[in-house]
Amino acid sequence: MDVYHRPETLQDALALLNGTALTVAAGCTDLFPATPAQELAGQVLDITAIAALRGIDEGADGWRLGAATTWSDILRASLPPAFDMLKQAAREVGSVQIQNAGTIAGNICNASPAADGVPPLLALDAAVELASSTGTRRLALCDFLTGVRQTALRPGEMVTAIEVPRASGAGCSRFLKLGARKYLVISIASVAVRVVAPAGRVEGAALAVGACSPVPLRLTALEQRLCGRAPDDLPDAVDDAAIAGALSPISDIRADAAYRAAAAAELLRRALGDIADGAAG
Repeated sequence: MDVYHRPETLQDALALLNGTALTVAAGCTDLFPATPAQELAGQVLDITAIAALRGIDEGADGWRLGAATTWSDILRASLPPAFDMLKQAAREVGSVQIQNAGTIAGNICNASPAADGVPPLLALDAAVELASSTGTRRLALCDFLTGVRQTALRPGEMVTAIEVPRASGAGCSRFLKLGARKYLVISIASVAVRVVAPAGRVEGAALAVGACSPVPLRLTALEQRLCGRAPDDLPDAVDDAAIAGALSPISDIRADAAYRAAAAAELLRRALGDIADGAAG
């Protein structure tokens, strides 16, 4: 690499980003494998020394996950059951070594359709905080992800946090993925489900599917159909044809499009069934 920067404050990092083409680096668990060389090219901005960017804070409005928060940090955090799906996804992000290094912001900035962290964050109604030397703006995660390996980041900006609103801390949740083997595998399909049913009837639901579209998607039509149902009835509401119509999976070496769509529907039924069993218990 030409120049390596490792500032200790966010202000210094944003000043470096202003007008200079830099590669922002943290865990590098996606960045290095995508680099066709033994080192990163150009100037690198390492944000791992900025203490303010790591950790999870809870406030009156909800939860704030710093950009450099690792998957291991998430697993160790005390969070309500609505975040169980995010913790379950965290356990699926590579090996323990990868979980110790990989960051939540890196997972979304990589913008892979199969990113394990994105469906749970979508089901938590997450928003992305973006900062530059001229100010801060906030985007819904669904608006931040614009395509395969594409985001709404502007020149001079970096992700500083992921925010989850207080209301999304309600309910129970489940994450499931299908791969060619049990561990250390890229998803063929993945789902994240959050259901709010405090009195035996669904008052709200959030369902997201990954690896079956250019970006992971919320299934808003199915979410609406679940409202008013008893938890035990939820798996029966999943219609294969409707799920396939809402998605746009690709065919590749890991699975064809029809298999991905069918897998997504089955994973949704299983996730909803698991939540129903938990509610019954």
